[in-house]
Amino acid sequence: MIDTVRVWHDIIRTRDLSRLDDLFADDVMFYSPVVYTPQSGKSLTLPYLQAAFHVFLNETFSYVREVTGDRDAVLEFQVEIDGLTINGVDMIKWDDAGRIVEFKVMLRPLKAVNLIHQKMGEMLAKRSNNDQANFAAIRNNFDRFDDR
Repeated sequence: MIDTVRVWHDIIRTRDLSRLDDLFADDVMFYSPVVYTPQSGKSLTLPYLQAAFHVFLNETFSYVREVTGDRDAVLEFQVEIDGLTINGVDMIKWDDAGRIVEFKVMLRPLKAVNLIHQKMGEMLAKRSNNDQANFAAIRNNFDRFDDR
Protein backbone atom coordinates (compact mmCIF):
# COMPACT_ATOMS: atom_id res chain seq x y z
CA MET A 1 0.00 0.00 0.00
CA ILE A 2 1.17 3.51 -0.83
CA ASP A 3 1.88 5.82 2.11
CA THR A 4 -0.17 8.53 0.39
CA VAL A 5 0.63 11.56 2.55
CA ARG A 6 4.35 10.76 2.72
CA VAL A 7 4.55 10.30 -1.08
CA TRP A 8 2.58 13.53 -1.63
CA HIS A 9 5.00 15.46 0.61
CA ASP A 10 7.95 13.88 -1.25
CA ILE A 11 6.49 14.99 -4.59
CA ILE A 12 6.01 18.53 -3.28
CA ARG A 13 9.51 18.62 -1.75
CA THR A 14 11.29 17.27 -4.85
CA ARG A 15 8.94 18.87 -7.43
CA ASP A 16 8.97 15.47 -9.20
CA LEU A 17 5.77 15.61 -11.25
CA SER A 18 6.52 12.25 -12.88
CA ARG A 19 5.41 10.52 -9.66
CA LEU A 20 1.86 11.93 -9.81
CA ASP A 21 0.61 9.28 -12.26
CA ASP A 22 1.29 6.39 -9.86
CA LEU A 23 -0.24 8.22 -6.90
CA PHE A 24 -3.65 8.97 -8.48
CA ALA A 25 -6.41 6.47 -9.24
CA ASP A 26 -7.65 6.43 -12.83
CA ASP A 27 -11.12 7.57 -11.70
CA VAL A 28 -9.95 10.39 -9.38
CA MET A 29 -12.29 13.35 -8.88
CA PHE A 30 -10.66 16.76 -8.74
CA TYR A 31 -12.39 19.81 -7.26
CA SER A 32 -10.68 23.07 -8.20
CA PRO A 33 -11.27 26.36 -6.41
CA VAL A 34 -11.57 28.09 -9.79
CA VAL A 35 -13.59 25.59 -11.87
CA TYR A 36 -17.21 25.00 -10.89
CA THR A 37 -17.51 21.49 -12.33
CA PRO A 38 -15.59 18.64 -10.72
CA GLN A 39 -13.04 17.12 -13.08
CA SER A 40 -13.29 13.35 -13.42
CA GLY A 41 -10.37 11.11 -14.24
CA LYS A 42 -6.62 11.22 -14.15
CA SER A 43 -6.34 12.63 -17.70
CA LEU A 44 -8.05 15.85 -16.56
CA THR A 45 -6.76 15.99 -12.98
CA LEU A 46 -3.04 15.67 -13.60
CA PRO A 47 -2.72 18.60 -16.04
CA TYR A 48 -4.52 20.86 -13.54
CA LEU A 49 -2.15 19.76 -10.78
CA GLN A 50 0.91 20.13 -12.99
CA ALA A 51 -0.15 23.69 -13.84
CA ALA A 52 -0.85 24.36 -10.16
CA PHE A 53 2.64 23.19 -9.22
CA HIS A 54 4.08 25.85 -11.53
CA VAL A 55 1.83 28.53 -10.01
CA PHE A 56 1.99 27.59 -6.30
CA LEU A 57 5.31 25.93 -5.62
CA ASN A 58 7.64 28.84 -5.10
CA GLU A 59 10.11 29.29 -2.23
CA THR A 60 7.35 30.54 0.12
CA PHE A 61 5.06 27.51 -0.22
CA SER A 62 4.72 25.43 2.93
CA TYR A 63 2.28 23.13 4.63
CA VAL A 64 1.47 24.57 8.06
CA ARG A 65 -0.96 21.99 9.44
CA GLU A 66 -2.00 18.43 8.73
CA VAL A 67 -4.98 16.39 9.89
CA THR A 68 -4.96 12.76 8.77
CA GLY A 69 -7.30 9.82 9.04
CA ASP A 70 -7.11 6.23 7.83
CA ARG A 71 -8.00 7.12 4.23
CA ASP A 72 -8.04 10.89 4.09
CA ALA A 73 -6.08 14.00 5.00
CA VAL A 74 -6.47 17.76 5.10
CA LEU A 75 -3.22 19.62 4.46
CA GLU A 76 -3.29 23.35 5.17
CA PHE A 77 -0.82 25.43 3.20
CA GLN A 78 0.39 29.00 2.90
CA VAL A 79 2.14 30.69 -0.02
CA GLU A 80 2.87 34.21 -1.20
CA ILE A 81 2.24 35.00 -4.87
CA ASP A 82 2.62 38.50 -6.31
CA GLY A 83 2.76 39.96 -2.79
CA LEU A 84 -0.49 38.27 -1.71
CA THR A 85 -0.49 35.79 1.16
CA ILE A 86 -2.71 32.85 0.23
CA ASN A 87 -4.08 30.29 2.66
CA GLY A 88 -5.52 27.05 1.40
CA VAL A 89 -6.22 23.42 2.07
CA ASP A 90 -5.73 20.26 0.05
CA MET A 91 -8.41 17.74 1.01
CA ILE A 92 -7.31 14.28 -0.09
CA LYS A 93 -9.05 10.88 -0.01
CA TRP A 94 -7.47 7.61 -1.09
CA ASP A 95 -8.49 4.01 -1.74
CA ASP A 96 -7.30 0.80 -0.05
CA ALA A 97 -4.16 0.78 -2.21
CA GLY A 98 -3.33 4.37 -1.20
CA ARG A 99 -4.13 5.88 -4.61
CA ILE A 100 -5.83 9.26 -4.47
CA VAL A 101 -9.51 9.06 -5.48
CA GLU A 102 -10.53 12.62 -4.53
CA PHE A 103 -8.54 15.83 -4.40
CA LYS A 104 -10.19 19.10 -3.39
CA VAL A 105 -8.49 22.49 -3.09
CA MET A 106 -9.92 25.48 -1.22
CA LEU A 107 -8.37 28.95 -1.06
CA ARG A 108 -8.75 32.25 0.73
CA PRO A 109 -9.06 35.23 0.49
CA LEU A 110 -11.21 36.05 -2.54
CA LYS A 111 -8.32 38.02 -4.05
CA ALA A 112 -6.37 34.76 -3.99
CA VAL A 113 -9.06 32.89 -5.90
CA ASN A 114 -9.08 35.61 -8.56
CA LEU A 115 -5.28 35.69 -8.78
CA ILE A 116 -5.02 31.90 -9.04
CA HIS A 117 -7.75 31.86 -11.70
CA GLN A 118 -5.71 34.32 -13.75
CA LYS A 119 -2.37 32.53 -13.25
CA MET A 120 -3.81 29.06 -13.86
CA GLY A 121 -5.52 30.34 -17.01
CA GLU A 122 -2.20 31.65 -18.30
CA MET A 123 -0.44 28.38 -17.50
CA LEU A 124 -3.15 26.24 -19.09
CA ALA A 125 -3.18 28.47 -22.17
CA LYS A 126 0.58 27.94 -22.62
CA ARG A 127 0.16 24.20 -22.24
CA SER A 128 -2.83 24.00 -24.56
CA ASN A 129 -0.86 25.83 -27.26
CA ASN A 130 1.81 23.13 -27.00
CA ASP A 131 -0.54 20.13 -26.92
CA GLN A 132 -3.92 20.96 -28.46
CA ALA A 133 -5.49 17.50 -28.16
CA ASN A 134 -4.85 16.89 -24.47
CA PHE A 135 -5.60 20.38 -23.19
CA ALA A 136 -8.61 21.46 -25.27
CA ALA A 137 -11.17 19.97 -22.86
CA ILE A 138 -9.27 21.21 -19.82
CA ARG A 139 -9.04 24.76 -21.15
CA ASN A 140 -12.73 24.72 -22.11
CA ASN A 141 -13.74 23.70 -18.56
CA PHE A 142 -11.43 26.31 -17.07
CA ASP A 143 -12.83 29.08 -19.29
CA ARG A 144 -16.28 28.36 -17.87
CA PHE A 145 -15.23 29.67 -14.44
CA ASP A 146 -18.35 30.21 -12.42
CA ASP A 147 -18.75 31.73 -8.96
CA ARG A 148 -21.89 29.81 -8.04
